[in-house]
Amino acid sequence: QVQPVESGGGLVQPGGSLRLSCAHSIIDFSISPMGWYRQAPGKQRELVASIASTGRSNYPDSVKGRFAISRDNAKKMVYLQMDSLKPEDTAVYYCNQIVAGFRPSPYWGQGTQVTVDS
Repeated sequence: QVQPVESGGGLVQPGGSLRLSCAHSIIDFSISPMGWYRQAPGKQRELVASIASTGRSNYPDSVKGRFAISRDNAKKMVYLQMDSLKPEDTAVYYCNQIVAGFRPSPYWGQGTQVTVDS
């Protein structure tokens, strides 16, 4: 199995920005929908951004207008630009391939910790 590798997390003050990166070496990366997920302590993992092979993106209301997902198919990279961060954005962030049924692949990486705190 192929696992993604996330990076770019850290500690940031409320209102700040971070850019997360994800390297994923699956063979069919360029035609695969990809997503960024997050899991806060005591909560279920949730999808915060998705991007189709065409580049079309979707976001839940909780991050819409603040987060932006992008991809570079030549480099097999997915990015998440996060602006106007809030304490409730604190979580471990993961990227993953989206497979049949709009579910994530079962193969997860280590994730990257994002902490928003003054």
